[in-house]
Amino acid sequence: MSWILSVAIIVTLSTSLALVTRWRNVVCNGEIPMPLFTFVAILFTSGLDVGLVMFPLVDFRTYANDPAYGFANPLAVEFGFWGFLVWAFYFLTTFYFCVIEPRLLLFERPVIKFVNNVVIIGTCAFTAFLFLQYLPEYVTGIPDMARYGLVAVVILLSVLSSTHLRYVKALSLGSTWLFFGLIAGLWWVSGMGAGGLFKSMGNIGAYFSHLPRFALPISDYHQFYLYWWFAWSIMIGQFVSRFVGGLKSWQLLLTLLVVPSIPIAVWFSVLYYYFSHDLVVTGAWRWLMVVVGVIFVINSLDSLVRLYTRNLGLSVGRLGMPVYVSCNWLLLALLVLLYRFTPLKIEWFGLMVVGIYAAVYWQVFRRRAVLQENVNIP
Repeated sequence: MSWILSVAIIVTLSTSLALVTRWRNVVCNGEIPMPLFTFVAILFTSGLDVGLVMFPLVDFRTYANDPAYGFANPLAVEFGFWGFLVWAFYFLTTFYFCVIEPRLLLFERPVIKFVNNVVIIGTCAFTAFLFLQYLPEYVTGIPDMARYGLVAVVILLSVLSSTHLRYVKALSLGSTWLFFGLIAGLWWVSGMGAGGLFKSMGNIGAYFSHLPRFALPISDYHQFYLYWWFAWSIMIGQFVSRFVGGLKSWQLLLTLLVVPSIPIAVWFSVLYYYFSHDLVVTGAWRWLMVVVGVIFVINSLDSLVRLYTRNLGLSVGRLGMPVYVSCNWLLLALLVLLYRFTPLKIEWFGLMVVGIYAAVYWQVFRRRAVLQENVNIP
């Protein structure tokens, strides 16, 4: 599967570069354009999940002890898994759904529509499963019953939040500010000061000096991450494209590559200071990390539930609130259990997305004349 992923990455990144070079001044507008900060907040909280909060302290230990990552420090490696270049996947799909899909309507075709919604539902459940898996790392000694119960409540809150766009918007903005508060709080109590933070952030430079190495799989774990990003890429582009407010394609690319990477870099740098100085996140701060992680899970899930129910025409108005909530909750809860007790993997959904990309590329090539006639290229 590694070569399939590598080819897919090369093609998609090359396409992103070609788009921003040739169609750099094409204006991207969504159905519900939002102010830039609101758009970025929705993108940040929908395009990321609990892993951003819960993975780094665990991952740093892995990278420090695995020779495969010996070419860079653990902070640079972790940033490479989450920041900058991988957001180009979201640029490609956001551009597509703003500019191309309205003209070709490929995702209205039955086969593509079906596979796309299977991916959305499967990836949505995977987000909840990750929370289930990593919760014991942050709540030591939590009983299994409490762990499964908390995940069930999170899924329920996510489904309820998905019933109206104003809840999605409010949670995105609120969780963004709460995340910034968490960063500031952990920075303050660590005693690192401005100098310690900038010194820690300086380690990220090793990512940019080894940037090409992060484009293709470094290890099986990195391959898992890249398939995970691929699985997210189409559905996040499909969702956030609705909120783009008049950005040119080059502006959209810079926004996606740079703006989300800044808080990611600061957050990882604060946590890396804790790791490199053998400090422990304890007490209320560790619980606050769990709270922020829970809200990030809800943010991710409600966006995806809203997306696939909208695609399938399964609205609250059509089903009624009790049926809408119970059916979506049951579907996601069962899939979480499948991830937990069967060989089901996110890589399978990543492969489905590669197949969708291949189908879309072929159809765009066949209908390129339509695009050349209808897309206004300044």
